[in-house]
Amino acid sequence: MTKSAGSRRHLASSPFTADPVPVIEQYAVGDHVSHDAHGVGRVIDVESAAVSVDFGAQTVRVTSPYAKMTKL
Repeated sequence: MTKSAGSRRHLASSPFTADPVPVIEQYAVGDHVSHDAHGVGRVIDVESAAVSVDFGAQTVRVTSPYAKMTKL
């Protein structure tokens, strides 16, 4: 039986540093963003775990954690 690869607990006595907590970017309506696949766009709607971005030719709903998107 194998153990799942879920999150591991960091022991205080460990000589290794704990994994950093990922920082999830927060977006607001009107923010200009750059996406790896879709290019430059503008945030038009913000939800709890996703944002809708107008890229000119199309509107795309991008879900959190927004790994391929950065704020300009």
